[in-house]
Amino acid sequence: MKKAIITILGVIFLLNFTLANDQISEAEKLALTGKVWGFLKYYHPNVAAGKFNWDEELFRILPKVKASGTKEDLSQVYLEWIQGLGRVKECKKCKTVGKQEIFDENFNLNWINNSQILTSAVIKELLFIEQNRHQGKKHYVTTYKKVGNINITNETIYKNFDWTNENLRLLTLFRYWNIVEYFFPYKYQTDTNWDEVLNQLISKFSHPKTELDFHLAMLELIVSIDDSHAGLYTDVMTDFFGKYMMPVYCEIIEDKVVVTHFFNEALAEKDDLRIGDVITKIDGQSLEDIFFNRSKYITGSNIARKRHNFNHAILKGSTDTVTIEYIRDNQIKIKKVFRYIYEDFNYKPKVSTESFKMLEGNIGYVNMGVLTIEEVPSIMEALKDTKSIIFDITNYPKGTLYSIAYYINSDERDFYKVTSPDLDYPGKFIWRNGSRCGYKGDLKYKGQVLCVPRMGIEEDQSAAIGTKIAKSWKTFYSWEMKVLLTLK
Repeated sequence: MKKAIITILGVIFLLNFTLANDQISEAEKLALTGKVWGFLKYYHPNVAAGKFNWDEELFRILPKVKASGTKEDLSQVYLEWIQGLGRVKECKKCKTVGKQEIFDENFNLNWINNSQILTSAVIKELLFIEQNRHQGKKHYVTTYKKVGNINITNETIYKNFDWTNENLRLLTLFRYWNIVEYFFPYKYQTDTNWDEVLNQLISKFSHPKTELDFHLAMLELIVSIDDSHAGLYTDVMTDFFGKYMMPVYCEIIEDKVVVTHFFNEALAEKDDLRIGDVITKIDGQSLEDIFFNRSKYITGSNIARKRHNFNHAILKGSTDTVTIEYIRDNQIKIKKVFRYIYEDFNYKPKVSTESFKMLEGNIGYVNMGVLTIEEVPSIMEALKDTKSIIFDITNYPKGTLYSIAYYINSDERDFYKVTSPDLDYPGKFIWRNGSRCGYKGDLKYKGQVLCVPRMGIEEDQSAAIGTKIAKSWKTFYSWEMKVLLTLK
């Protein structure tokens, strides 16, 4: 009898253990739904062709997703959803392997085969759709013919967006996440795994406490792609970061926040702010702590760029005065200073009209933002005997790159090679030939060649940086072609 009771209790325990393990959290359910929704959007032949209102389909399915308790329940929701989208015909074209060179570092559909979260029936359906995916013109995405980057199409714009509507908040997350998942060429280089980004942010989008929390979640999402071109600016975030700023521009130099130039010299002098001042605290809080807490809201391709872009996130505030702690002449000082809105500065950055000049040490400096194609021969002739030439690309060049390559290459070589998203196999990219540059023959210019990349610094700073590099390095920095992702 005791043995029978023990056996029964064991069975009950195992049953409860199994049921507990089959339970799936709300965050897991929503994250998985975002993946399934995005996959069907770009892969299912009927959905990708625009035969469904895909936003409304998400809104319709979400209550069923939330009501599901176990993996089996959730998979049944997906199964009924998929089967209701219509028949998927066998795709013979999908089985042929083209001659194109494929870049697939971004490709990741491993989640489909995860039997821990999906039943075999759903896995089978999703794999069949992948193998027989939509081909041809897409409803939600196209590519620009000349450059090959994506153009997002036919997305509903919600003019009266209600941030309290959870469906709309999740739609925001799922749209953006899936566009990056399938069409952003640098996804494989993000600091945080893109799947993990979805897992980390799902709760912030589904249960924000305030409108500000929602806006900061959107900003955190965008920052996660680690692209200096990415950004988000809203009135809500302006109120959070503040619109008032000191009349000085600061940079992080050797882990110190240093005043490097003025937005308005007269206003800076009014509060005795000087170039070289090291600001350590704002209203009693260390800038190191502020930077640490807000770094997730600062865009940039790397930490160096984040440190360059930190001014708006750290040094702005909501009051027109602020108490700062700073170091000058090795002495710590504290004082209250005024802050202003940017328009008060009437700031006009220094703009040079000089194409080139000579620097100390027999180093040439070329301003690529001013240099024209017609000027290249005469300027390269004038600089032919220099030790080094600094090509300043802190401003965008005026199509002179190929002309200059004639002088600094002794062979014709690839200038760039690009990828275009494979719309017939989302997540994969196709390598395309770019263009070639240079001249096959004797090297025209035999000195060091350096490029100062675009960093938002002014000409005098870039020239100084370039001079320092030219004295110590023998390197040529190539220009990098990037895709700017634009969302409607």
